[in-house]
Amino acid sequence: MQSDRTLSRPNGAVDPARAALLRAANINPRTGLATDYLNHFNEAVMLLEMIPDIPECAEDFLAWKPLSYAEHFTATNFKARDLVIEAYGQADPDIRVRFDHLTKTMTDILLAVGAAMQEATQDKTRARLAEQAAGWVKPLVAQVGGIINGDIEIDPIPDQAEVDPVDAVDVIMSGGL
Repeated sequence: MQSDRTLSRPNGAVDPARAALLRAANINPRTGLATDYLNHFNEAVMLLEMIPDIPECAEDFLAWKPLSYAEHFTATNFKARDLVIEAYGQADPDIRVRFDHLTKTMTDILLAVGAAMQEATQDKTRARLAEQAAGWVKPLVAQVGGIINGDIEIDPIPDQAEVDPVDAVDVIMSGGL
């Protein structure tokens, strides 16, 4: 199959036949990305939000494993997974860099919180970790959704100095929050 760049028209628009094929597979023709990948992170956020009320959900959260874009679509047996993976590979590199940065940030947060939860001995500490992590990840999921949907002009990512999840997790674990 030809790349979007080959099928693009002079004004940068995707060939109408290619755009229809992508839309039919729930892939945004402008970005080459599918919102279905957000389900991977929304599942983790949902579990985090349940932990304060149902502490046993921490075990379900701890079972969450990071998956790359391609791994997610392969693991879920998404109907058009080959097309989704191909379109991701052909997406504008600037879009992919921003997308990959945000999804890596979410993954890093979730893994750091998971590691801290494994060390936590009290449900109260796990609940505080879960609430904080959900507060960090939910806005990032929204930003990734904006990228996927072609709304690139979204709020900037907070500076690492403003929100460092690993440092914040350390503060929570030490009883500082």
